[in-house]
Amino acid sequence: MLVLAAEHFVRSPQWLWYILFYFFFAGLAGGSYAVATMLRLSGDPRDDAAARVGFLIAGPLTAICPIFLTADLGVSWLRFWHMLVNVTPGDTGLNFKYWSPMSVGVWALLIFGFFAGVSFLEAWLSLRRGRPLAPALNRVFNVVGAIVGIYVASYTGVLLSVSNQPVWSDTWALGGLFLASGLSGSAALMALLIRNRPEASFSLGRLHQADGYFSALELVLLIVFFVTIGAAGTLDRELAWLPLWALAVVGIAASLVEARGHMRTQVSGSGTAAGIRIDTVVVSVLVLVGVLALRAAVIFSAQ
Repeated sequence: MLVLAAEHFVRSPQWLWYILFYFFFAGLAGGSYAVATMLRLSGDPRDDAAARVGFLIAGPLTAICPIFLTADLGVSWLRFWHMLVNVTPGDTGLNFKYWSPMSVGVWALLIFGFFAGVSFLEAWLSLRRGRPLAPALNRVFNVVGAIVGIYVASYTGVLLSVSNQPVWSDTWALGGLFLASGLSGSAALMALLIRNRPEASFSLGRLHQADGYFSALELVLLIVFFVTIGAAGTLDRELAWLPLWALAVVGIAASLVEARGHMRTQVSGSGTAAGIRIDTVVVSVLVLVGVLALRAAVIFSAQ
């Protein structure tokens, strides 16, 4: 009997560091918006300050994503516009291809940009004039935006999975892995930014605990990732990238340790603010470096 093995038959896309930072910032933008929405939905007004920080960083992070995307694709802004609008004479209109992950992703980024931009403006105005939108309306708007943000944070992994590249197409875990990693990095980034803000100190422990939950999910999906590519016979491609994987694991471990420490502090009622601030800087930096390293290892090991 003749057995035919599946072949990876497409040429490597030869992506550069631009696409790495596009994936990195897209994950943080969508994740920050989602985490900020979770804080706002908690119902505790003491979380408002931290939620506002999440919305304030989601807007700029989203805005720079198209810059890195177009730089890596080597296309002009006019050609990027053509990905959204069909300018063919006699066939003009919106250029949306539901069967193309790239097209769906570009439109999702555009739609999310609207939500991130409005929420950025709302958060900025609330610092000066109070909350400009009714709380109930704002929450509904945030929930819809968070759903789109979660899609943006995960779709980069899905985009890789539907390709025919080795490693990328050998696992189904990339979408979830990138989402969990993006949420973890977003919680760490928000914790880093609020560490010296007294009005947001109430949310610091919550963010570290949330980061721990996201990191636990990331660790599970990371194990699934290695098991699936091992079964597909492409595990050897990751050997050259072990230093990057080590950084990713260190970030996950730091997050889990810090989350456990905050849970113990919450139960015992002890702990000092100074100690928390020092831990926050170290842990947040390790987590963010790990988020970037994970994406770099995934992207470059398949090329």
